[in-house]
Amino acid sequence: MRLTKFTHSCVRLDKDGSVLVLDPGNFSTAEELREALDGVDHILVTHEHPDHYDADVVNEFLDRHPDVQVHAPGSIADDIKSAVSAPDRVHEVRGEESFDLSPFSVRTFGGQHALIHPLVPIVENIGFMIDETLYHPGDSLIVPDAVHVGNLLVPIHAPWNKLHEVVDFVISVGADHAYPIHDGLLAERGLAMLTNHLKTFGGKYGTTYARLDPYESVDLEETP
Repeated sequence: MRLTKFTHSCVRLDKDGSVLVLDPGNFSTAEELREALDGVDHILVTHEHPDHYDADVVNEFLDRHPDVQVHAPGSIADDIKSAVSAPDRVHEVRGEESFDLSPFSVRTFGGQHALIHPLVPIVENIGFMIDETLYHPGDSLIVPDAVHVGNLLVPIHAPWNKLHEVVDFVISVGADHAYPIHDGLLAERGLAMLTNHLKTFGGKYGTTYARLDPYESVDLEETP
């Protein structure tokens, strides 16, 4: 399975001629999103915030591609259903579910977005485990239970997290490999600093952390 990172939290997975895209958000340009979505079979959305789902671009894309399937938490799933043609291909997901998107398998974790501030309402958030080897937590630091994570996507910078929380998340998950997401607000200096910390502290606990920039790809090792 090949992972290609796009801006912020958007990633594309290619496997056996099929394509799955997670969190096509508005930190990417419309052109970049169309590249990420080229040939897509399935779209997974962790939550409703526009940096994770660009409704203007993606809904228009869905209208032109009625066979593309979408899986998302209830609130954003309802919004997508009301906005696109063929709404039956939009599926609501909750935490602690498993389903098959052949050739991909999917498990879900969590249920709510991390706290930004008590005055900011908390929304639904679902973390997705793909093929028992790649975990995308969305905007949360939920540690998946009863599974060894081979490859972890780490939300490294956000209004809702601190560096020590991100480091402890990496340590707690204990993945073999980790890569950044949710990095769209960082300038180069901040990105370099966080990369250094996560390489250092991840390495102490057995996780190899590597920076990926937009359009960079990596072939993921399957979890034994």
